Amino acid sequence: MIIEEIRIRNFKALHDVALTEIPSLAVFVGRNGAGKTTLFRVFSFLKNCLSKNVRIALQNEGGFNGFKEVVTRGVDTSESIVIELKFRLWIAEKERLVTYRLEIGLENRRPLVRLRYKRGRYDKPFHFIDFSHGKGAAVSNEEDFDKPDTLLTREEQSVDPDVLAINSLGQLERFRAAKAFRDLIENWHISDFHINDARGKKSHEPGLHLSSSGDNLPSVAFRLKDEHPDVFELVLNKMRERVPGISDIEARVGEDGSLLIRYADSAFKDPFLDFNVSDGTIKMFAYLLLLHDPRPYKILCIEEPENQLYPELMEVLAGEFEDYAHRGGQVFVSTHSPQFLNAIPLESLFLIEKTHGTADIIHFTEDPLVSEQLRAGDKAGYLWTQGVFSGFRQRAGR
Repeated sequence: MIIEEIRIRNFKALHDVALTEIPSLAVFVGRNGAGKTTLFRVFSFLKNCLSKNVRIALQNEGGFNGFKEVVTRGVDTSESIVIELKFRLWIAEKERLVTYRLEIGLENRRPLVRLRYKRGRYDKPFHFIDFSHGKGAAVSNEEDFDKPDTLLTREEQSVDPDVLAINSLGQLERFRAAKAFRDLIENWHISDFHINDARGKKSHEPGLHLSSSGDNLPSVAFRLKDEHPDVFELVLNKMRERVPGISDIEARVGEDGSLLIRYADSAFKDPFLDFNVSDGTIKMFAYLLLLHDPRPYKILCIEEPENQLYPELMEVLAGEFEDYAHRGGQVFVSTHSPQFLNAIPLESLFLIEKTHGTADIIHFTEDPLVSEQLRAGDKAGYLWTQGVFSGFRQRAGR
């Protein structure tokens, strides 16, 4: 299950953006401040809306003023922030395209939340979920997808106006589509990896997945080595191939009960703690653990993976992201690395440009000059460093 379309209106610099036919690996390139981070913040925002509530999510993005700081500058506050996602879901033994549309506006200084999930039916969509002001209805017999609308069972429900309806509905098995959307949001990973958070001793707590900051790296490594030794050995072999000198990595419990990681270098007799290991080594190890998780995230969002890594490793890392996407997870990556871009296929590349304070996202295939050069054998990273992307928007007819 991957997201096929994303439409965003009035979310910070994303005034009116539509991404269609999104591949399983989507890579975004653009100058600093163009809007790459803002696009990824949409995922964090939705996750905060679900795990907390809409009011808190707005405050996390916009501070005390919340909505007024998140809505696109210059837009009247009577307009709504709109986030729409389309993905395919198995219902009644068929793969159906479903649409979730979240609208957030202001009413009496309070966020007004509207969530809709619709199916296509001829030229008129039918809303399986339609909530506003915390009240609405949801269809509970979604398996009868092809029945006339009058035969579908609607259940009236009430939720906290600041809480997404799928937070409650998604816990009930009879609302399958709501549960699928909830699971999708809960199981996407927005990486905000901090090297210092990943270093040092950690409490011995279960680490099912690598956290956004990487602060549970020893726990995840320990679990993988204990429960999936073959996968851990695969990761270790890749580290040996890519990081000169690395011969072994230990994830162990210290004398005080804490977890720690020790790295062995073939040039030294004794292994050493991660405080004596380069930032790039730790980050590569973390990425490999993330990308070989036996219970992978459905969606990964990674910003600028090139930071702290050697340029020659970027094409290898790009291949790892592509393999992950082929195994069923969807990957969104932003980058400035020419080496990383060189390894990405044309259909996965998007450019983000900003003019007059708002951003536009353009698929590389929309630019005839760039797409022709890439099909002829040129590499995207070389074109990026040569400034060929200048005028991209005009050539794409934007």
